[in-house]
Amino acid sequence: MPPRQNTSVDLTQIFQTPNPIIGVVHLLPLPTSPRWGGSLKAVIDRAEREATALASGGVDGIIIENFFDAPFTKEQVDPAVVSAMSLIIHRLKQMVMLPMGINVLRNDARSSLAIATCTGAKFIRVNVLTGVMATDQGLIEGCAHELLRYRRELGSEVKIFADVLVKHARPLSSPNLTVAVQDTIERGLADAVILSGWATGSPPSLEDLELAKAAAGSTPVFVGSGADLDNVATLMQAADGVIVSSSLKRHRKRDQPIDPNRVSRFVEATRSGIAAANSVRATDNIKISS
Repeated sequence: MPPRQNTSVDLTQIFQTPNPIIGVVHLLPLPTSPRWGGSLKAVIDRAEREATALASGGVDGIIIENFFDAPFTKEQVDPAVVSAMSLIIHRLKQMVMLPMGINVLRNDARSSLAIATCTGAKFIRVNVLTGVMATDQGLIEGCAHELLRYRRELGSEVKIFADVLVKHARPLSSPNLTVAVQDTIERGLADAVILSGWATGSPPSLEDLELAKAAAGSTPVFVGSGADLDNVATLMQAADGVIVSSSLKRHRKRDQPIDPNRVSRFVEATRSGIAAANSVRATDNIKISS
Protein backbone atom coordinates (compact mmCIF):
# COMPACT_ATOMS: atom_id res chain seq x y z
CA MET A 1 0.00 0.00 0.00
CA PRO A 2 1.36 3.48 -0.84
CA PRO A 3 2.14 5.90 2.00
CA ARG A 4 -0.84 7.76 3.39
CA GLN A 5 -1.47 11.06 1.62
CA ASN A 6 -2.45 14.20 3.50
CA THR A 7 -5.76 14.83 1.75
CA SER A 8 -7.80 16.18 4.65
CA VAL A 9 -9.76 19.33 3.91
CA ASP A 10 -10.32 22.31 6.21
CA LEU A 11 -14.09 22.42 6.54
CA THR A 12 -13.97 25.72 8.41
CA GLN A 13 -12.22 27.36 5.48
CA ILE A 14 -15.03 26.33 3.14
CA PHE A 15 -18.12 26.46 5.36
CA GLN A 16 -17.08 28.77 8.22
CA THR A 17 -17.71 25.90 10.64
CA PRO A 18 -15.92 22.60 11.39
CA ASN A 19 -19.28 20.76 11.39
CA PRO A 20 -21.21 21.86 8.31
CA ILE A 21 -24.85 21.14 7.54
CA ILE A 22 -25.24 20.78 3.76
CA GLY A 23 -28.74 20.93 2.30
CA VAL A 24 -29.57 19.35 -1.04
CA VAL A 25 -31.40 20.97 -3.96
CA HIS A 26 -33.03 18.24 -6.04
CA LEU A 27 -33.44 19.66 -9.53
CA LEU A 28 -36.60 18.93 -11.46
CA PRO A 29 -36.05 16.78 -14.59
CA LEU A 30 -33.54 18.36 -16.96
CA PRO A 31 -33.44 18.33 -20.78
CA THR A 32 -33.12 14.81 -22.30
CA SER A 33 -34.32 13.08 -19.08
CA PRO A 34 -37.45 10.87 -19.43
CA ARG A 35 -39.61 13.24 -17.35
CA TRP A 36 -38.29 16.52 -18.76
CA GLY A 37 -41.20 18.98 -18.72
CA GLY A 38 -39.99 21.27 -21.47
CA SER A 39 -39.43 24.41 -19.37
CA LEU A 40 -36.00 25.21 -18.02
CA LYS A 41 -37.49 28.30 -16.36
CA ALA A 42 -39.68 26.05 -14.21
CA VAL A 43 -36.58 24.09 -13.14
CA ILE A 44 -34.70 27.29 -12.30
CA ASP A 45 -37.62 28.82 -10.40
CA ARG A 46 -37.99 25.71 -8.25
CA ALA A 47 -34.24 25.57 -7.60
CA GLU A 48 -34.21 29.21 -6.53
CA ARG A 49 -37.03 28.58 -4.04
CA GLU A 50 -35.28 25.48 -2.67
CA ALA A 51 -31.92 27.22 -2.26
CA THR A 52 -33.56 30.22 -0.59
CA ALA A 53 -35.44 27.96 1.83
CA LEU A 54 -32.22 26.18 2.78
CA ALA A 55 -30.32 29.41 3.26
CA SER A 56 -33.07 31.04 5.32
CA GLY A 57 -33.21 27.93 7.51
CA GLY A 58 -29.53 28.27 8.39
CA VAL A 59 -27.62 25.56 6.52
CA ASP A 60 -23.90 26.04 5.96
CA GLY A 61 -23.74 24.86 2.35
CA ILE A 62 -25.81 23.56 -0.54
CA ILE A 63 -25.30 20.71 -2.99
CA ILE A 64 -27.19 20.60 -6.30
CA GLU A 65 -28.18 17.26 -7.86
CA ASN A 66 -30.00 16.20 -11.02
CA PHE A 67 -32.03 13.93 -8.72
CA PHE A 68 -35.19 13.70 -10.81
CA ASP A 69 -33.37 12.68 -14.01
CA ALA A 70 -33.81 9.00 -13.10
CA PRO A 71 -33.27 6.49 -14.55
CA PHE A 72 -29.67 7.64 -14.60
CA THR A 73 -26.85 6.90 -16.96
CA LYS A 74 -24.04 5.29 -15.02
CA GLU A 75 -21.33 7.56 -16.44
CA GLN A 76 -21.40 10.54 -18.80
CA VAL A 77 -24.60 12.60 -18.97
CA ASP A 78 -25.87 14.43 -22.04
CA PRO A 79 -24.23 17.83 -22.72
CA ALA A 80 -27.66 19.45 -22.26
CA VAL A 81 -27.61 18.34 -18.62
CA VAL A 82 -24.16 19.87 -18.10
CA SER A 83 -25.29 23.12 -19.73
CA ALA A 84 -28.49 23.31 -17.71
CA MET A 85 -26.77 22.59 -14.40
CA SER A 86 -24.07 25.17 -15.11
CA LEU A 87 -26.70 27.81 -15.82
CA ILE A 88 -28.72 26.93 -12.72
CA ILE A 89 -25.72 27.01 -10.40
CA HIS A 90 -24.60 30.35 -11.83
CA ARG A 91 -28.07 31.72 -11.05
CA LEU A 92 -28.15 30.28 -7.54
CA LYS A 93 -24.75 31.73 -6.69
CA GLN A 94 -26.14 35.18 -7.48
CA MET A 95 -28.96 34.65 -4.99
CA VAL A 96 -27.47 32.68 -2.11
CA MET A 97 -24.14 33.46 -0.48
CA LEU A 98 -23.32 29.92 0.61
CA PRO A 99 -20.64 27.48 -0.58
CA MET A 100 -22.09 25.14 -3.19
CA GLY A 101 -21.35 21.64 -4.40
CA ILE A 102 -22.33 19.54 -7.41
CA ASN A 103 -23.38 15.92 -7.85
CA VAL A 104 -24.06 14.79 -11.42
CA LEU A 105 -25.84 11.47 -11.02
CA ARG A 106 -25.15 8.69 -11.26
CA ASN A 107 -21.38 8.99 -11.40
CA ASP A 108 -20.36 11.66 -13.91
CA ALA A 109 -17.64 13.07 -11.71
CA ARG A 110 -15.79 14.62 -14.65
CA SER A 111 -18.81 16.77 -15.54
CA SER A 112 -19.32 17.61 -11.86
CA LEU A 113 -15.74 18.83 -11.63
CA ALA A 114 -16.00 20.85 -14.85
CA ILE A 115 -19.23 22.54 -13.73
CA ALA A 116 -17.88 23.26 -10.26
CA THR A 117 -14.62 24.67 -11.57
CA CYS A 118 -16.31 26.94 -14.10
CA THR A 119 -19.04 28.19 -11.75
CA GLY A 120 -16.92 28.63 -8.63
CA ALA A 121 -18.52 25.82 -6.64
CA LYS A 122 -16.38 24.49 -3.80
CA PHE A 123 -16.86 20.73 -3.87
CA ILE A 124 -18.35 17.77 -5.71
CA ARG A 125 -19.89 14.54 -4.51
CA VAL A 126 -18.69 11.37 -6.23
CA ASN A 127 -20.73 8.23 -5.65
CA VAL A 128 -18.06 5.74 -6.75
CA LEU A 129 -14.52 7.08 -6.58
CA THR A 130 -12.80 3.73 -6.02
CA GLY A 131 -13.77 0.08 -6.37
CA VAL A 132 -16.57 -1.46 -8.41
CA MET A 133 -20.24 -1.27 -7.39
CA ALA A 134 -23.20 -3.25 -8.71
CA THR A 135 -26.09 -0.81 -9.17
CA ASP A 136 -29.40 -0.51 -11.01
CA GLN A 137 -27.38 1.24 -13.77
CA GLY A 138 -25.07 -1.77 -14.07
CA LEU A 139 -21.49 -2.06 -12.86
CA ILE A 140 -19.96 1.32 -11.99
CA GLU A 141 -16.18 1.48 -11.76
CA GLY A 142 -14.23 3.97 -9.68
CA CYS A 143 -13.03 7.06 -11.52
CA ALA A 144 -10.23 8.30 -9.26
CA HIS A 145 -7.48 7.82 -11.85
CA GLU A 146 -9.21 10.01 -14.43
CA LEU A 147 -10.75 12.52 -12.01
CA LEU A 148 -7.63 13.45 -10.07
CA ARG A 149 -5.67 13.96 -13.25
CA TYR A 150 -8.48 16.06 -14.73
CA ARG A 151 -8.52 18.24 -11.61
CA ARG A 152 -4.80 18.83 -11.98
CA GLU A 153 -5.21 19.56 -15.69
CA LEU A 154 -7.88 22.18 -14.92
CA GLY A 155 -5.80 23.73 -12.16
CA SER A 156 -8.90 23.33 -10.00
CA GLU A 157 -9.13 23.60 -6.23
CA VAL A 158 -12.58 21.97 -6.07
CA LYS A 159 -12.69 19.38 -3.28
CA ILE A 160 -13.79 15.79 -3.81
CA PHE A 161 -16.29 14.38 -1.29
CA ALA A 162 -16.56 10.65 -2.02
CA ASP A 163 -19.13 8.10 -0.94
CA VAL A 164 -17.89 4.91 0.68
CA LEU A 165 -20.00 1.82 -0.18
CA VAL A 166 -22.59 4.16 -1.68
CA LYS A 167 -26.35 3.66 -1.21
CA HIS A 168 -28.44 1.83 -3.82
CA ALA A 169 -25.42 -0.33 -4.62
CA ARG A 170 -23.42 -3.34 -3.52
CA PRO A 171 -19.66 -3.80 -3.79
CA LEU A 172 -18.52 -6.34 -6.36
CA SER A 173 -15.94 -7.51 -3.86
CA SER A 174 -16.65 -7.50 -0.14
CA PRO A 175 -14.23 -5.14 1.57
CA ASN A 176 -14.99 -4.27 5.14
CA LEU A 177 -15.84 -0.67 5.93
CA THR A 178 -12.43 0.17 7.35
CA VAL A 179 -10.65 -1.03 4.20
CA ALA A 180 -13.14 0.81 1.96
CA VAL A 181 -12.64 4.10 3.82
CA GLN A 182 -8.87 3.77 3.79
CA ASP A 183 -8.80 2.92 0.07
CA THR A 184 -11.03 5.89 -0.76
CA ILE A 185 -8.69 8.25 1.08
CA GLU A 186 -5.27 6.71 0.51
CA ARG A 187 -5.68 5.34 -3.00
CA GLY A 188 -8.51 7.54 -4.31
CA LEU A 189 -7.22 10.72 -2.62
CA ALA A 190 -10.68 11.84 -1.51
CA ASP A 191 -10.74 15.11 0.43
CA ALA A 192 -13.68 13.91 2.55
CA VAL A 193 -15.75 10.73 2.74
CA ILE A 194 -19.51 10.21 2.94
CA LEU A 195 -21.28 7.35 4.68
CA SER A 196 -24.92 6.55 3.95
CA GLY A 197 -27.45 3.83 4.66
CA TRP A 198 -28.47 1.32 2.00
CA ALA A 199 -31.00 3.63 0.34
CA THR A 200 -32.20 7.23 0.16
CA GLY A 201 -33.67 8.16 3.54
CA SER A 202 -31.82 5.35 5.33
CA PRO A 203 -29.17 6.47 7.86
CA PRO A 204 -25.84 4.81 8.55
CA SER A 205 -25.51 3.26 11.99
CA LEU A 206 -23.58 5.02 14.72
CA GLU A 207 -21.27 2.00 14.87
CA ASP A 208 -20.42 2.29 11.17
CA LEU A 209 -19.81 6.02 11.52
CA GLU A 210 -17.44 5.37 14.40
CA LEU A 211 -15.56 2.78 12.33
CA ALA A 212 -15.39 5.16 9.38
CA LYS A 213 -14.15 8.02 11.54
CA ALA A 214 -11.44 5.85 13.09
CA ALA A 215 -10.30 4.72 9.65
CA ALA A 216 -10.44 8.23 8.14
CA GLY A 217 -8.11 9.85 10.65
CA SER A 218 -7.97 13.58 9.94
CA THR A 219 -10.15 13.29 6.80
CA PRO A 220 -13.72 14.53 7.43
CA VAL A 221 -16.60 12.06 7.51
CA PHE A 222 -20.11 13.12 6.47
CA VAL A 223 -23.49 11.51 7.07
CA GLY A 224 -24.83 11.14 3.53
CA SER A 225 -28.45 10.04 4.02
CA GLY A 226 -31.20 9.43 6.54
CA ALA A 227 -30.45 12.22 9.02
CA ASP A 228 -33.58 13.68 10.62
CA LEU A 229 -34.73 15.55 13.70
CA ASP A 230 -34.80 12.37 15.77
CA ASN A 231 -31.40 10.91 14.96
CA VAL A 232 -29.10 13.72 13.88
CA ALA A 233 -27.82 14.47 17.38
CA THR A 234 -26.77 10.82 17.75
CA LEU A 235 -25.21 10.59 14.29
CA MET A 236 -23.17 13.74 14.84
CA GLN A 237 -21.45 12.13 17.80
CA ALA A 238 -19.25 10.36 15.25
CA ALA A 239 -19.46 12.53 12.11
CA ASP A 240 -17.91 15.84 11.10
CA GLY A 241 -20.81 17.02 8.95
CA VAL A 242 -24.15 16.04 7.48
CA ILE A 243 -25.79 16.13 4.04
CA VAL A 244 -29.57 16.29 4.32
CA SER A 245 -32.52 16.35 1.96
CA SER A 246 -35.66 14.22 2.36
CA SER A 247 -36.31 15.04 6.00
CA LEU A 248 -36.40 18.77 5.16
CA LYS A 249 -39.27 18.43 2.69
CA ARG A 250 -42.96 18.82 3.39
CA HIS A 251 -44.36 15.59 4.79
CA ARG A 252 -40.86 14.14 4.25
CA LYS A 253 -41.85 13.34 0.67
CA ARG A 254 -39.03 13.50 -1.89
CA ASP A 255 -41.19 15.14 -4.54
CA GLN A 256 -42.37 17.90 -2.20
CA PRO A 257 -40.64 21.31 -1.79
CA ILE A 258 -38.31 22.10 1.06
CA ASP A 259 -40.01 23.46 4.18
CA PRO A 260 -38.01 26.36 5.72
CA ASN A 261 -39.43 25.55 9.17
CA ARG A 262 -38.18 21.99 8.96
CA VAL A 263 -34.78 23.31 7.88
CA SER A 264 -34.47 25.63 10.88
CA ARG A 265 -35.57 22.90 13.29
CA PHE A 266 -33.08 20.46 11.78
CA VAL A 267 -30.27 23.01 12.01
CA GLU A 268 -31.10 23.69 15.65
CA ALA A 269 -31.19 19.97 16.49
CA THR A 270 -27.89 19.36 14.70
CA ARG A 271 -26.06 22.19 16.40
CA SER A 272 -27.44 21.18 19.79
CA GLY A 273 -26.20 17.64 19.17
CA ILE A 274 -22.76 18.88 18.15
CA ALA A 275 -22.53 21.08 21.24
CA ALA A 276 -23.50 18.17 23.48
CA ALA A 277 -20.97 15.85 21.81
CA ASN A 278 -18.21 18.45 22.17
CA SER A 279 -19.09 18.89 25.84
CA VAL A 280 -18.78 15.15 26.43
CA ARG A 281 -15.41 15.06 24.64
CA ALA A 282 -14.15 17.98 26.69
CA THR A 283 -15.20 16.25 29.91
CA ASP A 284 -13.52 13.02 28.83
CA ASN A 285 -10.31 14.90 28.02
CA ILE A 286 -10.31 16.52 31.46
CA LYS A 287 -10.73 13.10 33.10
CA ILE A 288 -7.88 11.66 31.03
CA SER A 289 -5.60 14.61 31.82
CA SER A 290 -6.31 14.38 35.53
